[in-house]
This record gives sequence, structure tokens and C-alpha cells, in this order.
Amino acid sequence: MTESQIFKLIASELNLKSKQVISVAEFLDDGATVPFLARYRQEATGGLNEEEIRDVRDKLEFHRTLEDRKKTILKSIEEQDKLTPELEDKIRSCADLKTLEDLYLPYKPKRKTKGDMAKEKGLEPLADLIWKQQTIEGNPQNYARNFVDKEGDVPTPESAMEGALHIVAEWINESVEVRDTLRNIFEEHAVIRTEKNPAVKERTNFEDYYDYSNKAKYLKPHQILAINRGERENILFVNVELWDEITLEQIDDVVIEDERSIFTPQLQDAVEDAYKRLLFPSLERELRNELTEKADEHAIETFATNLANLLMQPPLDDKIVMGIDPAFRTGCKIAVVDETGKYLEGTTVYPTPPQNKQEEAAKVINKLIDQYRVELIAIGNGTASRETEQFIAELIQNRKKSGDKKELNYMIVNEAGASVYSASKVAREEFPDLEAAQRGNISIARRVLDPLAELVKIDPKSIGVGLYQHDVNQNRLSQKLDDVVESCVNQVGVNLNTASAPLLSHISGLTKRVATNIIKRREEHGKFKKRDQIREIDGVGDFRFQQAAGFMRIPESSNPLDNTAIHPESYEAAEKLCNLFNINLEKLGTEREKIENVFEGIDKEVIAQQIGVGVPTLELIIENLQKPGRDPRENLQKPMLRQDIMKMEDLSIGQVLEGTVRNVVDFGAFIDIGVKQDGLLHISNMADRRVEDPHEILSVGDILTLKIVSLDLERGRIGLSLED
Repeated sequence: MTESQIFKLIASELNLKSKQVISVAEFLDDGATVPFLARYRQEATGGLNEEEIRDVRDKLEFHRTLEDRKKTILKSIEEQDKLTPELEDKIRSCADLKTLEDLYLPYKPKRKTKGDMAKEKGLEPLADLIWKQQTIEGNPQNYARNFVDKEGDVPTPESAMEGALHIVAEWINESVEVRDTLRNIFEEHAVIRTEKNPAVKERTNFEDYYDYSNKAKYLKPHQILAINRGERENILFVNVELWDEITLEQIDDVVIEDERSIFTPQLQDAVEDAYKRLLFPSLERELRNELTEKADEHAIETFATNLANLLMQPPLDDKIVMGIDPAFRTGCKIAVVDETGKYLEGTTVYPTPPQNKQEEAAKVINKLIDQYRVELIAIGNGTASRETEQFIAELIQNRKKSGDKKELNYMIVNEAGASVYSASKVAREEFPDLEAAQRGNISIARRVLDPLAELVKIDPKSIGVGLYQHDVNQNRLSQKLDDVVESCVNQVGVNLNTASAPLLSHISGLTKRVATNIIKRREEHGKFKKRDQIREIDGVGDFRFQQAAGFMRIPESSNPLDNTAIHPESYEAAEKLCNLFNINLEKLGTEREKIENVFEGIDKEVIAQQIGVGVPTLELIIENLQKPGRDPRENLQKPMLRQDIMKMEDLSIGQVLEGTVRNVVDFGAFIDIGVKQDGLLHISNMADRRVEDPHEILSVGDILTLKIVSLDLERGRIGLSLED
């Protein structure tokens, strides 16, 4: 298949125009990034968004890989001198990997088989007689007797027939039509049955699958992943079952073309042998692999969606924050950071068991609050989180009782990955004088000020918003999560004068080395004053500048456009637009209302032509003139702040309260409602209709109004429903 044919096929598969696919392919091949194409090349791509461009990218990768595989297969068959024009046409026109591998199966190098050994004994002509089904008179044994060779290890007619049938069984196994038929049967009728390993005596998390069966096509992704893990941990035995009698009849229908053949009974025996010895094990593995791939893809998408929502949580600007990394025996690590995230001071206190030094801890914390005018306390949600929350809530209430009128709140922060960060090279470089244990609390505090800027320092897989994330295809997971981080960072943009190296490294076109060079240049020469100075960085040529510049903000620049998402290549057009409508660029930040009104009802086609750009670029310029330096996160719900805490015993069925979504999974969402245990909002309680995907209803970070529908104090379980 030529590149042109691939482009047409992808356009058909994704319901796009061929020229859109060609344009994206050319840009990607030249090294352009997805965020750059989605924002600054809409005219060329026909307005494709990031998701659509990534779909094109993934399809391109698949079809190019498929074409490479075809070349390898054709070369292999040709070297065996077995490539016919008909087979070559079939291989070249093949559009899926399974069929391609089926076509290659008869020619694929493999260990010597029973059929190979039978061929060496000269039994292929007998196998050919059986396979062609053209012999309708005589006795099979008489034909087999012609191949008896006592010196050649074929002592009897029976052994001759047995060897010939081994050859036929392999031909049946290698038949594309047979494999397609059986594949369809597996897809429609295969049953997955699981049972407990009798050697397992203790209770496990897999009790739902101790005696379980379901059609493979009805299994949900989380069930597949649970079954796989149970099998891997040797807790479950897993089998695939089919109704063999009916299945064999359907394969017979494909293989047996003339029942008058005297070899029909032998052919039926070969079908059964091929099915049980070769076909079933092969397609069983294929089915299990396909189920796993389907479950992996779903789990990866769930993780990616949750991660995107977590990264895009709105920052709580201009607050002095105290971060607490809770613990029992080793104490609670405390860090205070200023409005910019600069570390001010840290220590360790022991308000939780076994020490229970609450009075001493309160003195230390109150002193830090007063000294640095702390406005918000961020508590990690790990071990001892709720005990620490109880202590902080009481401390806040005691301060209020003593007459403190200063606003002081706390919130629970997802601390997943904080320990990974604290031991990382990035953390060591940021805080070389601090022990690892004293760095995680800084990360917790900074996650409040700007979740995105802090969380990009951590391997996305360590951020706990996934489902079986350690079980799925790790390469695919990494690629998907990298896409999410890249998308979020570039959607928000970065302040070139404050961004960390990890944050900069995710900007379109930049590498870790270039990001490090930017930090070095900043430290040696001070703040950047204009975007053009990026060109001075070692490793930044014209192309890299083109890819990155639009995603960087310089609030200190004398050119207000440097603090917008308007690309430098469009500055001239932006200035023409401002001149057309008498807009003073120097007053972008103070004349917002006037600028918003001036563009109402304009003919965008005409104006775009006047300033020499396409309509999408004009719309981008107008949006950024109206809202210079806009953060897309600013209109989202701010995190919920608290001053007091409830106990499980304070709850009652029917009670209505607010909660924050911590994680969204297939069967519902886990909600922080301010007690020790997160509540479960089951998918069945999300709406007065059937909900297929919880992400349709809510996202990580959402603040919801909920009703308690069930309570189990002994097991610490809280059931919730969504209130209108």
C-alpha cells in the first residue's frame, strides 16, 4: 500500500478529508508537535483538534508498521521460493494484522512439527489425496498401504494414515477461512470461567471470581483486569470454554467440500485433531490477549481522563500555604511556602499516635502560622491523614475561640507521588540541603498553589488516579500519559521567568536539555524581557523557536503580545488588527470591556483577509486581545476549603453534604466528604437514567452536592447518591 493509499484509508477510517491527513502527516514527519498543529496550523489541518491529530498520528504509525511487516513477510516467503502472484496480492491488500499473520502462518519459520516429520517420510501425497476429497471409490486403507515403508519408519497402513493426517491437521490450522470461522465463534460464544485455586486458604480481593463464568464478549474491562491479576497471583484458575461439538461441526462445514470422498471420516479426525491440538490453544491465547488489550485501553483512557482533570485543577493563587505530610511513628512533616512556592521553613511534629504530642505540635504550628501569616493548610491524604485532619480542624477552631479573626482553612490534597518526587533528582537539585523526608511536604503545599506546575515533576504513573495502572501495557500507558501532560501544559502555557525545568521540558518543541539551558540562562542573566531572547538559548534554532514560542508567557515584556497565546509569527497581523479598530496595545490589560465590544458582529472572513491570516488565526488573536494572559483553569471550580471535620458517627442516612471527587473508576467515584473514609458514589446512583460511563457525569476535582444512602460504620463504608 502506498503512502497515498494509506492517507485515503485513514481519512475514510476517521471520517476526514485526505488533504487533512496529508497535511498532518507532513507536519508530524517534519517534527511538529500536536499542540502546535492544533493551535497554530488550523488553516492547514482544516481545524483539527489535538485528539483528532493524535488519532491521525496513531493511525499513521499503525499502517506504516503494517506496511513494514508486509515487506518482511514478502521477503521471507520470496526467499523460500513460495511467493505466488495471488499470495502477494493478498498480502499487499491486507488491512489488518491478524489476517496478515494468518496468511504468513504456513510459511513462518517454526520448530519441526509432526507434519514436517510426516512429510520427510514421504506421506504428503497421501495427505494431498485426503485434502482434495476427489477420491470417491476404494478403501482408505488400501491407499495408505501404498505408503508403507518399513525401513523409512512407516511400518503399517495405520502409521501412514496417522502421519498423513498430521499433515492435513496443520493445513487445516493454517487455513485463513478456518481460522476466521473459529475466530468468529470465539468472539460470539467463548465463555471465560474462573475458579479459586484450592491451595489459597486466606481471604483475598478476588472472591467474586472464585466460581464465576461469563461470555467473553460481556466481560467489562475492570473484570478482565481483575481476572488477569488473580490468575497472575495464582489465586484464580482461568479457562476458556466452547461447545466443542457444535464448533467442530462448523469447522467441518468449511473443510469438507465433498462428503462422497472415501476420506471424509479421516478428514473429520484431522479437523478434531487440528482444533484441539493447534487451533483452540492458538485462538484461546489470541482471545485472552484481545480482551487484555481492550481492558488495557479502557484503563489507560480512564487514567488519562482522571489525570487531565487533576492536572487542570485551578490554582489557588496568592496564598501562603503550609503543607503537611502526615504519618504516625515518624511524625508529620511540615513545610511553609510563600505565594510563589518558595520554601520558607519546615519541621516535624508528632500530634498523631503513638506519640500524641498534640499540645507541643500545636505550639509549633501556631508559631509558624503567625510568623508567616499562613492562610491555608494542605494535608496529604495518605497514612494518618484523617488523624492529622482532626488535629488541624481542632487547632483552627481553638484559634477562632481565642479571638483570631484571620481567615485560615485547610484542605485534603492528593499526595500520590510525593514520596517519588522527594527522592527524585529534581527534588535533590531543588533542595540539596534537605533530607528526602522533608521534600514531600513541600510538594504537597505547592500542589495547592499550582497543581500542574508541581505534578509534572512526577512520573504520571505515580499519580494515583488510575485503575490497575501497573497491570496494563506500560509503553502504551506512558505514551498516553505523556500526551495528556503535553496537552495540559501547552493548553495553559508557562511563565518563562518562573517555570521549573520539568515544566518547561513539556512545552512544545523543547527537550530536557533545552529546558535546563533556559533555567541556566535565567539564573545567569536574570529574567527574560521578550520572546525573541529564547533564540539565544543553546539548542534553540528557528524550528524549535517556532514550535515553542507561542506557549511561553513573559509578563515582564514591553510587548503585551509576549504575554498571550498569539504566536510571534502573527504579531504583524495582530498589530494590523489593532490599528484597524483603534486598539492601544499598551493598554490591553485595562481596556478589556472596550476590546470585547469592538469585535462584536464583525465579518471575520473580510477582516482575516485584510490582515493576511485565516479565520482560525484571527479568532485566536481576538480571544487573546480580549483576555491577555488568560489561564484556561481560572473559570473551573476552586478546591473546597474546610475549617472543621466530621466523624463517621456524625453521619446519617439521608444527610445532604458536599464532597470532592478524588478518583473516577468504571463502577463509580470515590468522594472526599470530610470524614476519615471516602464515600462511594456508585454509577447506579449518579442519575435517574442508565449511565454507561461515570466520566459523562463528573470529573476528578468536581465539588458535588451528595446524599448519604447507606452507612456501614463497622466496615467504614459510605454509599452516596448525587443530588440535583
